[in-house]
Amino acid sequence: MADLSTKPYLIRAIYEWCADCGFTPYLSVRADQNTRVPLEYVKNGEIVLSISQAATRNLTIGNDVIQFTARFNGVSREVSVPVYAVLAAFARENGKGVYFDPEPAPECAAQPTPPPALAPVPKVQSIVPAGPASAGPAGDQPPPPDKPKAPPRGNLRVIK
Repeated sequence: MADLSTKPYLIRAIYEWCADCGFTPYLSVRADQNTRVPLEYVKNGEIVLSISQAATRNLTIGNDVIQFTARFNGVSREVSVPVYAVLAAFARENGKGVYFDPEPAPECAAQPTPPPALAPVPKVQSIVPAGPASAGPAGDQPPPPDKPKAPPRGNLRVIK
């Protein structure tokens, strides 16, 4: 029989306990290359997410990944968090919950399989189509937009 981690079960238990008590369930997550979260809200490699029923849609707390859709500054975003990246599941109102020791990413997730070796491709000089002089080297593409300002943090708080 497979050796299942207790971590996803504890996360689900805290989520249900918060719902039963009228508390707001939060997750503290270590963001890495396998975590799909809005990067503008990541501070010091961590993000705190509300996973309440009011804050999420289609919440799934699986044994390997937690997925949902949430609005960040009014924009709907898909969120995917590997369970190993969860540092804590707790109630916003009193801070009670479970706090986990940081876990390394599983080897299969941390190191993607490199593509098979291919023969080197000879360098080819790129040809830019002729266009207006103001178009620049990229042709008809507009200049890249300025880096967006980070939206306000809302009700999120960092747990250290």
